[in-house]
Amino acid sequence: MPFIKLQFRPGLNRDQTDYSNEGGWYECDKVRFNSGSPTKIGGWVKASPTAFVGVCRQMWNWVTSYTDNFLALGTNERVYIEAGGVYYDITPFDTALAGSNTFAVVNGVALVTVTTTATLPTWLDTGETVRIAGFASALGGIPIAQLNGDRTVTVLGANSFRFATTTAATSTTSVSGSIYTVQTEIAPGNAIATGGYGWGVGTWGRDAWGTGTTGAPISLPQRDWWFDNFDNDLVMNIRNGAGYWWYRLATSDPAASLAAHAITLQAYATAEGGDATYVPTQVMQLLVSQQDRHLLAFGCDFGSVLPNSFDPLLIRWADQDNPQNWVPSATSSAGDLRVSRGSRIVRALPTRQEVLVWTDTHLYTLQFLGTADVFGLQEYADNISVISPRSMVSASNIVYWMGQDKFYAYTGRVETLDCTLTLHVFNDLNYNQSDQVICGTNEQWNEIWWFYPTADSDYNNAYVIYNHLEKLWYYGTIDRTAWLDTPLRVYPQATNTPVSNGGTTVGSGYLYSHENGTDDDTLAMDSYIQSSDFDIGDGDNFMLTRRMIPDLSFDGSSAATPEATLTMRPRNFPGSTFSADPTDTQRVIETSVGVYTNQVFMRARARQMAFKIRSENLGVQWQLGAARLDVRQDGSR
Repeated sequence: MPFIKLQFRPGLNRDQTDYSNEGGWYECDKVRFNSGSPTKIGGWVKASPTAFVGVCRQMWNWVTSYTDNFLALGTNERVYIEAGGVYYDITPFDTALAGSNTFAVVNGVALVTVTTTATLPTWLDTGETVRIAGFASALGGIPIAQLNGDRTVTVLGANSFRFATTTAATSTTSVSGSIYTVQTEIAPGNAIATGGYGWGVGTWGRDAWGTGTTGAPISLPQRDWWFDNFDNDLVMNIRNGAGYWWYRLATSDPAASLAAHAITLQAYATAEGGDATYVPTQVMQLLVSQQDRHLLAFGCDFGSVLPNSFDPLLIRWADQDNPQNWVPSATSSAGDLRVSRGSRIVRALPTRQEVLVWTDTHLYTLQFLGTADVFGLQEYADNISVISPRSMVSASNIVYWMGQDKFYAYTGRVETLDCTLTLHVFNDLNYNQSDQVICGTNEQWNEIWWFYPTADSDYNNAYVIYNHLEKLWYYGTIDRTAWLDTPLRVYPQATNTPVSNGGTTVGSGYLYSHENGTDDDTLAMDSYIQSSDFDIGDGDNFMLTRRMIPDLSFDGSSAATPEATLTMRPRNFPGSTFSADPTDTQRVIETSVGVYTNQVFMRARARQMAFKIRSENLGVQWQLGAARLDVRQDGSR
């Protein structure tokens, strides 16, 4: 019998059984399709050898008019700006600690010891930063410039810390009073969502301590950030929390800007001559409408001028070109409107000509009108779902997102994407941690990536990909907490901080450049794809294989002798197990193939077989072509 060419339909299908998907691919990890052919995905390397603190959930990349290429990262513990591989901490400061503070120095010692009336936050650790203010004169010979400002501290106890100075004290003395203030950075948030009953639910000593009850359940969301830029400056907010502003000062050297911390939107409004009482104090998401230069707040309140006015369906915007002015007037375009349907705004996403607004049940479009109404809101779709605030992305003028049980596309109208992995994804998803689901593009390969936590995981450990050009689906495993494919950087950027089930960080956070090299940073990447079972006819006859002629390209490999493992997995029935017994004619057969492998001799006899290719060595890149199998009928028993 002539050779059988092993050509399988591109894409993965797990919504059918292995056997009913004959002629297709059934399993894979870290494999994509290029012009219909399976190929190993690109590797990744650390974009910076330096680690950051916390679990990063959001990134934003922009280039200033001074040509700074900044990347903002928001973790549950810090806000950073990355530039040139260095992380600059711009985390906002909280309000000053209440009560009187004592600052003491000892003659000949370059240290200041601080004793506070208020108990220090339990999350304040040695090595973190506090802001000191109030000194109008030197203390024991230590100049003002070494007292006021941001200081790195050593925590001594619940009410005391110290910080180093350049100048040693020339006398032993101390000062006390409430005019000498201490500000810590804002309190960290949760690494993952926490829920339950009773005292102590959540991370002890952070936002959850003492908030438990024995009655109603407690839900403590993960800390999420939103970023946007207004010209050179960075606008940010904690999801359903406060808004902040970071200045890029008007100097060619960004050093002074990067040494400064973000300030509240209220402080920014005051500094720029606005009325801080009208600035939103609680916001679901801040966004800049770049075409018309309005700062918008989605799901917000009316500011301190109207306490307890938070409305999760309210949209407000500041005056055009004046983000400090939130007061509606005859000379201001500031205003508001309210989404009519749904219980809360989940996400706003700017597209080419509109801002799409998702509630938990509906999709709206917000458009700049340029009239007295400023913005107009129109309902586009009802009875939709969205799984997380970061589960949507725009690619090639189409918006894709992940719902609670399906995938959607918005092309001018809302459509359900035909997905061959629906059951594989949604039957193995931890809905308690669904806010972690993130989405991003990989434009080089025309891909949409969704990262999500599987049912047995409290953190993102799997992904599913939609190739929107070839309309294919494939999947795999990888731990990523944030993803950003930006044209302002050579490679897609991604972050990961190892997290245990339960939400405790167990390692350092790193920024990675994807599609860079062939490996998992310094480790080998395990990559494979396996076909569904195939047979001769309808399997009424046995197949006897004798040899295979592989068709495998190793272009792009850095290894001197790249190899992959080729496997044939024979069995007689769909429910049969695969055998590794060397005396069994139906045993799994594995062999290595390299650049110069012409043919592989193998002997296997079964009613149906599956084909698998795998690589797990450093420096290997591969693409599968059309292997040929020397097979003949061998009876029906």
